[in-house]
Amino acid sequence: MHQSVGTLTIQTRRKGLVDITAPVCEWLAAQGIGDGLLTLFCRHTSASLVIQENAAPAVRRDMEAYFDRLAPESAAYEHDDEGPDDMPAHLKAALTGVQLSIPVAGGEPMLGTWQGIYLFEHRIAPHRRSVALHVIGA
Repeated sequence: MHQSVGTLTIQTRRKGLVDITAPVCEWLAAQGIGDGLLTLFCRHTSASLVIQENAAPAVRRDMEAYFDRLAPESAAYEHDDEGPDDMPAHLKAALTGVQLSIPVAGGEPMLGTWQGIYLFEHRIAPHRRSVALHVIGA
């Protein structure tokens, strides 16, 4: 049994879904673990991780619009230290989650045909995000 730990840095341009499947797969391949479990952990409270369809861009746009309706910018929030998108970003991260666990087989994540791994940026301004990676297996 072997394990590896690493960090992936993602520069976001705006709020929305950022496909991080390729860099995650590249990191995983470099670890030399054929079968096991991959864990990803977003080290922020205003961004999150999701597995979602990677084929139709409309899915990403609809998800972004849905979460904007669910947790809209508003002056009604008490917490607004970093602006009107601050508290909605925290709510969206709480609803979507900051951790993913993905089985690994043959050195690749066992994603479905149309699944991709996304960092979901919930802030309007660009940010530098960090995702911790851990894989354990043989």
